[in-house]
Formats: sequence, C-alpha cells, structure tokens
Amino acid sequence: MLCGYVSDERYMALCDVAVEFTTNGQTVAVVRSTPGGAVYADIAPGAYQATLYKAGYGAKRVNITVSAEHPYHFRLLSDRLLGYMWPKWVRSGERSEFRVHSTTPYRLSLWRYGWENVFIRSLGWFDEHGPRAVMQVTPDGDYTQTGVRWNSQGYGSLHHTQFVAGPDRSGLYYLHAENEAGEFFAFPWVVAPAQPTHPIAVLASTNTWNAYNNFGGRSNYINATGLPPTPTVNARLDLPRYAGSGFSEWHAPNDAYAPLSFDRPEVDNTIPRHAHVLNPAPGRLASSLAPAEWRLLGWLEREGFAYDLYADAQLHDGTLDLNAYAILIISVHPEYWSRTMFERVKEWVDRRGGKLMYLGGNGLNCEVEFLNNTTMRCKTQLLSSDGSLGMRDPQNPDAWFESRFHATVASEASLLGVVTTETGIMTAAPYRVIHADHWVFEGTGLQNGDCFGTESLHERCPGGASGHETDKMSPSSPEGTVLLAKGLNPDNGGAEMVHYTTRSGGAVFSVGSIIWPLALPVDQHVSKITSNVIHRFLRPQ
Repeated sequence: MLCGYVSDERYMALCDVAVEFTTNGQTVAVVRSTPGGAVYADIAPGAYQATLYKAGYGAKRVNITVSAEHPYHFRLLSDRLLGYMWPKWVRSGERSEFRVHSTTPYRLSLWRYGWENVFIRSLGWFDEHGPRAVMQVTPDGDYTQTGVRWNSQGYGSLHHTQFVAGPDRSGLYYLHAENEAGEFFAFPWVVAPAQPTHPIAVLASTNTWNAYNNFGGRSNYINATGLPPTPTVNARLDLPRYAGSGFSEWHAPNDAYAPLSFDRPEVDNTIPRHAHVLNPAPGRLASSLAPAEWRLLGWLEREGFAYDLYADAQLHDGTLDLNAYAILIISVHPEYWSRTMFERVKEWVDRRGGKLMYLGGNGLNCEVEFLNNTTMRCKTQLLSSDGSLGMRDPQNPDAWFESRFHATVASEASLLGVVTTETGIMTAAPYRVIHADHWVFEGTGLQNGDCFGTESLHERCPGGASGHETDKMSPSSPEGTVLLAKGLNPDNGGAEMVHYTTRSGGAVFSVGSIIWPLALPVDQHVSKITSNVIHRFLRPQ
C-alpha cells in the first residue's frame, strides 16, 4: 500500500530513501522510496515507528499512523549549514535564540552591517558529545505554516542555552556561522532601539523577506495556497507558477492562501563571507531583500545620517512610535504591509506632519494579516491573465483595482504617490529630469532632459537606477503630487520620482524603483538627491 511520500526542505521528491517500519520492536518492512518520493510497503494500516535514511540528509525516527486514505509526508533535511535567529527582530537588550543546523561543530560570531561590517563579538564554538549532535530536525508535513521549531528536540539542557541579547546600538546584524566542513552561512537579525534615539526610522521589509522565503516548499510565489498532495519532481513541469498563465498562482480567493511562518531559515537573505557594501548584489533575490537594504544602511552611515532600524512587525504592533521620528524610510521592495501599518503611516503623514521617504519599488502592493507573532497570511488574489498587476473588481467590472492592496485596503498610490505596473518590469535604465528647478536637484547641476542614475550594484537587472519593478503615478495619487523625473525603461515603463506635501506639513518623496538603494553608494546624483531630501525633511517645521 502507499504509506506516504518523502521530500526535502524544498518539498522536492527524494528517491531511494531507505525506510524501515517497526511495530512492537519488530521490523515488518524495509523499503525504498520511488523517483516520485512515494513510499510503498506491504503492511497493514496502523501505528508504526518509521526510520528513514539517505546519504546527504539527516536520518530520523518518527512514530506515524499508516492510513490508505491519508498518505504520510516525511520530510528530511539536507546536510548543509543553515541558521536563523528567533525571534528575528528584538529591541536592544531583548534576547533572541540562535538556531543553527550543522552536521559538524561550528563557530558563531556577531557582526553589525553598515558602511563597514563591524565585528561585535565571538559567541563561541558549538558541538556536543554525540555524533552530528548539532544537526537539526524538521517536522514532517507542511511546516511552512507552523515553523521548523529548531532547538525544540534534544535542547533541554539549562546549561547550554543559545540566547543573545540585542546590542545597545540599533541596526542590521548578521550572525556568521562557520563549521569544520568549511561551510559558511550568515543570517540577519534586526535590532531596534530600546527607546527612540535618532531622528530617522528605517523599516526593514521583514514581511517581504518572509513572503519570498520558500524554505519548506512554499512561499507566496510557489504553492501559495498550500503544499500539493505529492512532492515536486520537476518545478517547471509541476508547479502552478509555471504550468499556468499570467498570475495563475494568485487566482484563488484570499481566504484560500495558507499561512506562512516566520519561524524558518531565510536562505536568500544570506550574505557572502567577505562581502562589502560596495560589492554588486549577486544572485536572484539578494537584490530585493536584506542584502539590498544593507546598501541603504551603509550609505546612510557614509553620509552621516544616524538612524534607528525596525522590523515591519514593530510598526504593526506599535513598537515603532512614529511620533518620535522626523522621517520614516522604507526601501527596496516593501511589497507586503498590513492594514494597520498603512493606516498608521498615512495618518502620521496626513495629520501629524510625518515625512515618508519611499526608496523602493512595488511597495505596499499586497495586504498581509498577522495571525499571531509567528505567522502571517497574504491576501494575494490577483485576477489577471495578461500579466497586468491590477485587476477589475469582481463585483463591479466597471471598477479597476490598481493592485492587490487596492482591492482589500486602498491604493498604495494614495500614500506613496505611485503604484507599480507591469511596464518596465525586469529592465533597468537611468532617470531623465523633468522638473530641474525643484529643490531635490539642488547642487546636482542637472537640467531638464539630463539623465542620471546610470550606476548601480544590481546584477540581476543592470543598466540604471530605475528598474527591476517600477511605480508610476495614478488617479489615486494625492492632489498636488509633482513628477520630478522618470526612468527611460522600455514601453514607457520607467519609475516616476514624485513629491507631495500635506496640509499638516507632512511630505512624501518616492522614487518608484527597487534598484534605487543599490545605486545610492555608487551613483553621485542618486546620492545627492537622496541627501537633499533627508536634509530638507529634517528641518524643523
């Protein structure tokens, strides 16, 4: 009978896994998994202990109930160095636990990432008396919804704790793990201040990091509604993302999308061992997640702008007190926001004179719900089959939603002044000046028609500061929004740089491009324009 399936941490089918079934201390079957990961055994339904082994993966024993109606999903974890902090964000003085998976002893150290990568301290070597005793175990089934819960099995000793207190200085920290096998893995930790310290608050896009995290076989981009009944054999052939047309992964109703736990390693947020802020951002996702946001933080420090760093959830839960800051900066790809986050920032800008700098692209495009302090759910329905990032209202075909966020909350353009569209996507180009007499261009020497933003560290979409995903003005942009510059991307898809003010003295400056922060450290005009905005926004009203 079909007893179950076995897959790895990507939900890829594992072939030739040895599985031993025992009951009452007696072995009743020893079988191997098929190329599709299926486990067949000539045993009766009931309770068994299953032992699984495959070279290159952690062996495990689990107690299961075999049922013909409900095949069991075994999950194995590959032999590679991984880690994450839990919780992934704290305030100075609060503790997080480091959770590391390694098959050999490892050394851990703490670093702060800014213009320079500053060594904070060594946390020591970690090993145990038993063989491979610092190896973690993943739960079976779909742990993208529940978390991997590392350090929960075999870590009961009160004398071998793995906690670190948040340093006094706020910022983006990375823990460096290095093991005896020569592997290296760095994982991020957001440390907010115990109390507001500087006039600028920067928001790390931790919701976006989680939405893109496919550890366990799911993200908001693959298997968004839940794991399918059988593991993946070939992604291009099996996954709805590739098998359908347009945004078929997002055609389901909003309540169909399963939760995504923050309690998972973020493989795409690692940074190479000797990386510097001026190095190009390699790979597919490094240019849109924490490694890209690091470039903004490094630039702020180079230019002498002191800041406090917060996670998205800390804006949502009120830890970030907007009234304590002159400026809030969001950057790179802040795509996933809660309704509460949006309402707090909009009220601060509209009614209390807050200054928002949006130094990114495709921001606030999808609403998320925080189900608890470990899990979020994306309201990601997008009824588009032609690649459009907007859609018609299913209840009123005459109405148009500019984004997923517009369908559930409001158009992000009502706050940011711009909203993303599909034109220009996955291209890059310089900007062209449209309103050279505006104060943002002071000291640049730029005139109308001049181009700027030719340099960037963005390897995925090289070619200029406007790109990857780009935002433009819309009918939802606030009255008085001024178009300052526009990218030269194909199909009129260039990012639109805008500025507007509110009656309370608030203001918003938006660049509408994911690439902008990766141009900041290397393009003098991008740097000068951004510096001009910060200096103006810091002036007392």
